[in-house]
Amino acid sequence: MAGLSLDHPWAFTFGILGNIISFMVYLAPLPTFYRVCRRKSTEGFQSVPYVVALFSAMLWVLYAFLKSDAFLLITINSFGCVIESVYVVLYFTYAPKLAKILTAKLVLVLNVGMFGSILLLTLLLPDGLKRVHVLGWICMCFSVGVFVAPLSIIWLVIRTKSVEFMPFMLSFFLTLSSIVWFTYGCLTKDKFVALPNVLGFAFGFLQMGLYLAFKCMKPTAVEPRLPEHIISISVLGVEIYPIDWKTPEVNDEEKAENGDRKEADTGEEKVEGMAAPHEENEVNHVDV
Repeated sequence: MAGLSLDHPWAFTFGILGNIISFMVYLAPLPTFYRVCRRKSTEGFQSVPYVVALFSAMLWVLYAFLKSDAFLLITINSFGCVIESVYVVLYFTYAPKLAKILTAKLVLVLNVGMFGSILLLTLLLPDGLKRVHVLGWICMCFSVGVFVAPLSIIWLVIRTKSVEFMPFMLSFFLTLSSIVWFTYGCLTKDKFVALPNVLGFAFGFLQMGLYLAFKCMKPTAVEPRLPEHIISISVLGVEIYPIDWKTPEVNDEEKAENGDRKEADTGEEKVEGMAAPHEENEVNHVDV
């Protein structure tokens, strides 16, 4: 295979680097699922990111098998299929009944129905080159569609002026992964791998820029929400990492104002409570 030959030594080097970085990012949710197994609860997390990540890895594995020189794509996405399957099984084990039903429906529709349809479509095409191009466009369109996911976290950072929702190191490694796989795609002349990663490192640089811009600013209080997840694609598959929405701390002046208001309200209640018996005594005195 060309992926293992010396015809493209730099492509092989960047492919190995991409495998290493993507391998580490695929393992990012392990602490979350360790906590899920220990507490035997999904704690409000959703299964959608993991099911989507599994579907994406399955598509890229199929693409790499149809293409004859994509061994490095097969390795990382095969690992992605295994680890994401483990995440989905663990989620299904400890999720509530309604969440289990939703997860089962999602897996049947996406990973069985849609993937089966795509597989059948590509196998029915007589020309092997057409199969690769059709599946490549499907993978690229899916990747570009999911790349808009970071927009929600970017908007949240701008609205709250808080970077606690967006870890810098994770954004850095996702950006680095996109750059590495973009270079790999250019060296191997694979536009279906290279083009989606343009959005990957563009959003990555944007996130890191926002982090540097807002890291020293005072956060704005927002309503707490249930834990959610962020989907990010760095090449070949969807990479997910959990983010717990937290309410930024309120400054000391706001705390003091809230305390004064509570004391004033309490004082008014006490005055009203003391005035009522006094009025009652006056009424009794008149009657006598």
